[in-house]
Amino acid sequence: MRPAMTSVFAPGCALMLHRPDLAARLTAILSERLGPVAEHHVCCRHEPGLAPGTRVVNVCPGCDKRFRTLYEGITTVSLWEILAGDRSFPFPDYGGAKMAVLDACPTRDQERVHEAVRACLRRMNIEPVEPKATRTHGICCGDSFYGVLPNGEVEALMRKRAGEMPAGDVAVYCVSCVKAMRIGGRRPRHLVDLLFGEPTTPGTFEPDAWHRALDEYIDSH
Repeated sequence: MRPAMTSVFAPGCALMLHRPDLAARLTAILSERLGPVAEHHVCCRHEPGLAPGTRVVNVCPGCDKRFRTLYEGITTVSLWEILAGDRSFPFPDYGGAKMAVLDACPTRDQERVHEAVRACLRRMNIEPVEPKATRTHGICCGDSFYGVLPNGEVEALMRKRAGEMPAGDVAVYCVSCVKAMRIGGRRPRHLVDLLFGEPTTPGTFEPDAWHRALDEYIDSH
């Protein structure tokens, strides 16, 4: 008999800065569905120290890509994939609200994530509205250019991408996308917040301040 797969939940640095309280609630939900799930707080940019065969459940697109591609013997699955087919999860009802969907760069080649995200939105009675460039043809929100281009140009890219969103409310599953859409004048709605009926508060969103907070968290984890 094949041994049961060990799963850990990596909430990710960005979510721990954005809503650590909701990260704890997600751990409890996953443990109910998968058996005891430990939280993994070693940043995906550092050697994880996980046993081969471990599956990392994540909400951060960057974590999904790095754990999956950088560390041998580690597999990943997004929270959205787990919940999309879960008939028992108490999804809130948003009454048919229309929201644009902004796909995160690290998932550009991961149609499994695109499908699961939209399935979760529909389970919440949200109508996903696709921008012209979406899914495997998605365009970065602008944040990936931080540190490569001057901040003024980065923010201009954020405003441009936000302007391409076909609805004022934009469903995102990356915290940096939250910041970009806020700078671009849209109303970002992070999927974790949506799951619990919570508003999305952008918090620190100016590029230097946000990346300084991220770097400090990454260095300490």
